[in-house]
Amino acid sequence: MSSKKVLIICYYWPPAGGPGVQRWLKFVKYLPEFNIEPIVYCPENPNYPIIDESLLNDIPKDITVLKQPIKEPYGLAGLFSKKSAKTISSGVIPKTKKQSLMEKLMLYVRGNFFIPDARKYWIKPSVKFLSEYIKEHQIDTVITTGPPHSLHLIGLQLKETCNMKWISDFRDPWTTIGYHKALKLSKAAEAKHIALETEVLNEADHIITTSYYTKQEFQTKTNQPISVITNGYDSHSVRVEGKDNNFTLSHIGSLLSKRNPKILWEVLSELIRENEMFSKAFQLNLIGVIGDDVLASIYDAGLKKHVNVVGYVTHEEAIKFQMKSQLLLLIEIDSEDTKGIIPGKIFEYLISETPILALGPQEADVEQIIKSTHTGTYFGYHQKAELKAQILEYFNFYQKNDLKVNGIGLEPYSRKSLTKKMSELIKSV
Repeated sequence: MSSKKVLIICYYWPPAGGPGVQRWLKFVKYLPEFNIEPIVYCPENPNYPIIDESLLNDIPKDITVLKQPIKEPYGLAGLFSKKSAKTISSGVIPKTKKQSLMEKLMLYVRGNFFIPDARKYWIKPSVKFLSEYIKEHQIDTVITTGPPHSLHLIGLQLKETCNMKWISDFRDPWTTIGYHKALKLSKAAEAKHIALETEVLNEADHIITTSYYTKQEFQTKTNQPISVITNGYDSHSVRVEGKDNNFTLSHIGSLLSKRNPKILWEVLSELIRENEMFSKAFQLNLIGVIGDDVLASIYDAGLKKHVNVVGYVTHEEAIKFQMKSQLLLLIEIDSEDTKGIIPGKIFEYLISETPILALGPQEADVEQIIKSTHTGTYFGYHQKAELKAQILEYFNFYQKNDLKVNGIGLEPYSRKSLTKKMSELIKSV
């Protein structure tokens, strides 16, 4: 029985670092086991804000990867302000009051002149190249994954020009994603975003979301079939000698401007002042891109000497931090718009055998995952007393050398199980 060919159009591909690359890198790894031949299409010269060369080793050797040049404005923007261009392209948007004139200008230009995003100039040449490739190689299914959501417009146009099925994979929502409101959109620009989103949602043969909350949102905008296939965890060979000696609380990933839980910094500050043993043992590890205002809030709370700012590390090093830490920190912006955001790192957190301490909006998808798997605790931003009591309880277990977690029901989140679900969807469309 011959394999079914599937063309996957993505922007993030190794050596890109960060969470955006992991999803389809892992699907591509396992799809051949389910009689599907993935063909990857990605940019030849992308402007990735984060590089992780180690991920190149995860690309299957026998996979076809097509690459075409892309023109991006971030290089030009960097001539005016390299720091601002890199910061904004990384998704770290300063609070309005702290934005420089250059940052305000760049956000306005990004939101109103590059719709849906700064990769829009890759649409036309990609459609031209792929239209010929699809016909020549008899590909009947195309998958686009965004953000950047301009890739969905490639799928939209290919569906119009080629006789094929199109699956649109949303790793994040479009017009309700957190940074969308920060783009200083004019009414006309906002209307265009909504129109493009509507067209994609109604023309795709099938839509995939990574969260149930986003599925509910999209169901109000389209009658097309929608499936939830979350991100997940993969097996790895990383080993560590043991847990940290200190009572380490580690956050892995970006801490954006609004992702700044001052309630947590206050609680930690109080525990340090009130508990001498806690003060001697506590350390906050920050692994990833950290906004200046977030770091300032942490320092203002008196935590400076307890903070270890690590910065970005390779995926393997991030796993080591997860396994060595005493507690893992998961933070989401306290907003209705973030209830459907399930960061990819949570699934690796789940199998780290390290308790998760999470803060975010109530009734979020993440809260349900943590509670159903018995892998940690989740708090709203108003639960200061409960948060403080829980951290102290974790510390007491740490002192007894008994701080651990045994997750349940984790298998459905394995990359292989998720790929099986993806393969069944591909074959059914």
